[in-house]
Amino acid sequence: MKGNIIMFSYDDIQKFNETEVKLYKFIVDNGDKIPYMTIRELADKTHVSTSTILRFCNKMNYDGYNEFKTGLKKYLYQIQERPPQNDLSELLNYFHRTNTNSFEQKIEQGTEFIRRAERVIFVGQGSSGTLARYGARYFSNLGKFSIGLEDPYYPMTKDMLKNTVVVALSVTGETKEVVDLLSRFKTSNCNILSVTNQSNSTIAKISDWNISYNMEMLSVNGGYNATTQVPVLFLIETLARRL
Repeated sequence: MKGNIIMFSYDDIQKFNETEVKLYKFIVDNGDKIPYMTIRELADKTHVSTSTILRFCNKMNYDGYNEFKTGLKKYLYQIQERPPQNDLSELLNYFHRTNTNSFEQKIEQGTEFIRRAERVIFVGQGSSGTLARYGARYFSNLGKFSIGLEDPYYPMTKDMLKNTVVVALSVTGETKEVVDLLSRFKTSNCNILSVTNQSNSTIAKISDWNISYNMEMLSVNGGYNATTQVPVLFLIETLARRL
């Protein structure tokens, strides 16, 4: 028997033939019903033979269908009883906070800045720079010409910045190079939007519009920032889809 729970791992699925994959999909979609079905009922529902079901159970290291059902039932119970991990709970709480009218109003305000602009420049450094490139590509995919900028010294002329909105991404909101870059953009009359972890950061304060996600700050391996940036991806895509 395969421990206390049933697991359909990648290696398990690779062992299935076409008929067994069909059986696997039915079990996954109807897991709560399987423990109460006879092998004949399952065979009729999936249009396979009982011998196919038994071979399936054997591939999963169960001696027979009844033992397989017991394992599945234990697995379903443990899934129901297992509390979410801290990081998952934090993200769930964040998304719960976004389900408000005030959040929608905030997003609409930011979207209006972007609608009026001819182009969007995303700026950031480190992991935020990677997200800046992603944001630029995502916006461009949806029809809004955008550039992702990681080099704070990249030459920009005033003509290039005409009717441009800048979206600054920064976890700490204190990255000196980004702050200096935003100051240059402001002298060219660019509207500055920012996504930061905290609303009292320097970047948030100098922006025309800021939205902060307020997640727990996390540093690893001697000070590298590992604060989740899932909210940043969510906010980028939310802004783009509102255009």
